[in-house]
Amino acid sequence: MERLAALEAEVKADADAQRARKEAALARVREQRAQQQAPRRAAREAARRDDRGDELGDALALARRAHGVKQELARPPRAGEKSWIKSGLASTLLGPLGWLYAGSLREAIPASAAWVVLAMIASKILPLFLLMPVMLVAFPLSGIAGVVYALQYNRTGSRQRLFDKEKPKQLPRGE
Repeated sequence: MERLAALEAEVKADADAQRARKEAALARVREQRAQQQAPRRAAREAARRDDRGDELGDALALARRAHGVKQELARPPRAGEKSWIKSGLASTLLGPLGWLYAGSLREAIPASAAWVVLAMIASKILPLFLLMPVMLVAFPLSGIAGVVYALQYNRTGSRQRLFDKEKPKQLPRGE
């Protein structure tokens, strides 16, 4: 019995020593990894701080633009300008037909014709309850486009294209 007890004590001591060596090795590996990752963490923290600074700058720029738009919308239209309220309402109620008020005729006429043809075909084929979800999306988007058309008209004094923003081609100067 004494030998068995001594053998168990020896096995337990050996297991404890192996566990201690394993924990020491793991601690060394963790310390090495922490030392290797410290520069990466510092770089990530610096990048995160820079991103926060960029985000703050972006937020301030967006707030300035929103304030400018608010000022522009609050001002009553002058002579020769288009009312963004009328344009938005007409475009919301009539779809692309409302774009004819302030939008680019190059975009408004084809869109209006397509809208009328599509409405005639859809009204013959589809019941109204199937068209309602489409109209609930299309009409507000059309109203937003109408407001943007009116604001662009007021900024430039002429009808501006909203879609297909290609730069106008300049003709070569004659000599």
